Amino acid sequence: MSDKHLSTQFDAELSGISTRVLEMGGLAESQVAQAIYALVNFSGETATQVLLQEENLNAMEMEIDRDLSTIIARRQPTARDLRLLIAISKTIANLERVGDEAARVARTVQRLINSGVSSRMRLPVNDLVFESELAIKQLRKALDAFARLDVEKAVDVLKHDDQIDQEFEGLMRKLITFMMEDPRTISSSIDLVFVAKAIERVGDHAKNLAEVVIYIVKGTDVRHNPVSAIETMVR
Repeated sequence: MSDKHLSTQFDAELSGISTRVLEMGGLAESQVAQAIYALVNFSGETATQVLLQEENLNAMEMEIDRDLSTIIARRQPTARDLRLLIAISKTIANLERVGDEAARVARTVQRLINSGVSSRMRLPVNDLVFESELAIKQLRKALDAFARLDVEKAVDVLKHDDQIDQEFEGLMRKLITFMMEDPRTISSSIDLVFVAKAIERVGDHAKNLAEVVIYIVKGTDVRHNPVSAIETMVR
């Protein structure tokens, strides 16, 4: 078998895996959106659906991981290709964790419903919706950067990471105020703290994905660097 044919096969395998990674990313993004819908509408049915989707996401991660191991063993890729395979492995691990966060929100919704909390209780749910919209936008942008191997778009994800952190901090202050003003909201407010933290982590995983894209394209590990330094590193 010619080297050219082997190279073509390898490229086809990588393309197939990349497509499945993006499918996994789409499922993870959908999970987060559905989990927040379940919270806003107190929908136990939607929360259950999110948990069922988590099983699919976990299965996808395991299948892609197995295929990556097979490719590494069979193809013995060179340094650049091996870097790509390692980066894909990190990507699916982050996407699986996004699914975990969505499942955490869904279980919180189920707990709130089972405890008899009314959907009419005055809590800052809309703030959570805004935080989740920022996180989903970041995740979508990071996945687009992965699909296009677009370093500029990846850096843009890193630039906007602080927005989610600021929303989280503002929401914490609001929830503390709610608990001080009305002790009856303490239990449900604590649940919302965990939801807000889960959403913040989704944003963190989007940031991790963006850093992986830069690693794939530039071969540079930009973790734990300020954005200003990263912009210099990727020029």
